[in-house]
Amino acid sequence: MITLSNVYKEYKLDGEVFTALKNINLKILEGEFTAIVGPSGCGKSTLMHLIGLLDIPSKGNISIFDKDVSKLNDNQLSKLRNEFIGFIFQQFNLINKLNVLENILLPTIYSRAKLDFDPLKRVWELLKRFGIEEKAKSFPNKLSGGQQQRVAIARALINKPKLILADEPTGNLDSKNGAMIISLLKELNRKDKITVIIVTHDVHIAENTRRKIRMLDGEIVKK
Repeated sequence: MITLSNVYKEYKLDGEVFTALKNINLKILEGEFTAIVGPSGCGKSTLMHLIGLLDIPSKGNISIFDKDVSKLNDNQLSKLRNEFIGFIFQQFNLINKLNVLENILLPTIYSRAKLDFDPLKRVWELLKRFGIEEKAKSFPNKLSGGQQQRVAIARALINKPKLILADEPTGNLDSKNGAMIISLLKELNRKDKITVIIVTHDVHIAENTRRKIRMLDGEIVKK
């Protein structure tokens, strides 16, 4: 599903080159439930951005769904990202001026492919599944942290992605809501057969996954 070969990511800072990722070689198979774990600044979020097509490597190759990322232009990258990848972030990244239903629908508006489902019907299915039907017309600032993250997960699922990337998905939640979100991600992997990658510094969160990729100083130290 995802292959990274000899991948480097470099940035120029004040005239000097900073290497965020060094010689990353990694394969993620379809259906995996994986954690990328390591301390802050180790490069795990940078790696997630590359896997999620939010950035491109400085050197090396990335293949996602049998497509060589280096051969895709910006429009093709955007199309692939929108159709096949769902994102969940620590900060939820909901749009405050849109209500819950509108936030969840947003990815369908930007989809460049013809949808094979009724977006409104799917929104209500997701709202019901995650127990937030009564919040459909509410705005994000009226929701608890756990409710906001469930909305964010529903938004990530609206286009029926094959891959979910979750960046510190429990970071802004208490232990009860955090456990609920991890349980939802497990269910999506087990029941919906969605490949899930969680990026976290929390080893306890990582223990919930079936595979752990440990990073330190921009390198993978254990797969």
